[in-house]
Parts: sequence; C-alpha cells; structure tokens
Amino acid sequence: MIFIYRVTAAFESHHVEYAIAGGWAVALHGAVRGTMDVDFVLEISKKNFAAAETALKSIGLLPRLPLKADELVDFREEYIKNKNLTAWSFYNPTRPSEIVDVIVTSDLKEMRVVNKKVGHRSLKVLAIPDLIEMKQKAGRPQDLEDVRALKELQK
Repeated sequence: MIFIYRVTAAFESHHVEYAIAGGWAVALHGAVRGTMDVDFVLEISKKNFAAAETALKSIGLLPRLPLKADELVDFREEYIKNKNLTAWSFYNPTRPSEIVDVIVTSDLKEMRVVNKKVGHRSLKVLAIPDLIEMKQKAGRPQDLEDVRALKELQK
C-alpha cells in the first residue's frame, strides 16, 4: 500500500479530522507536482491531535520533536510565535522517505475539504481556495509556483 494510503487509513481508523495539504494536495487537484513528505491540516483539539499521534505511531512513524499532542495544543501559539514552529513532523526510522508534517499554523475547522477519488480510495483534500491562501501565506518560491498552478486549474 502506498504511503499516503497507509497514513489516511490510520487517520480514518483513529477518527482523526484531517485533510491533505501541501504538494500532495496540489497534485491531487491536477497540477504536476512532486514531493516527498505528506502534509496534513487537522482540526486543532487535544482529542484530534492525540488521535493523530496514536495513528501515526501505529504505522511506525515517530515525532521529530519531543512534543506530546496535548502539550502542542496547549502551547501551540507560543511555539509558533517563539520557536517558529509551522509543522509537527513525523518520520519512519526504517524508511527515511516516509515523512508526515502536521501543519500547526492552520485549523481544519476554518477550511473547506473536498474528496478526491484516487484509485479505489476517496481522499480528503483541502479545497483549492484554502490551499491557495495557505500557500500564499507561506510565500516560499515553490508555494508561489503552486499558487500559480492552482489558479490555472481554476480557469
């Protein structure tokens, strides 16, 4: 099973409120885009972050930082402001290419989600307008290229 299917299946079995973001979302909307890691936006709550942490650990992923879900939610604004934390990153120590970044600067409660059929699965993906807004805020060269590609898809 490909990595993104394993992660989304783990999220679904642990009842995590999530949507795919980042380069994978751009590609799932139809733009040509390559990326290694899989970015997710979650509903920000202690329950949801704890479920995500459990789900990711259940498929062999470990957090890069020594942060627990409840601690991250409690001190999220402080970590963003004072530590420049944008993502809660998980990795597979036996498969270094398997990386998940949980974007902590955005709350899924404030965003729209669409379902994209991929093979036999339906994946939850951030809607194009919210993905564009998120990428514009990030402002890195690749993000701005993604914005251009997403706007082309909207035409």
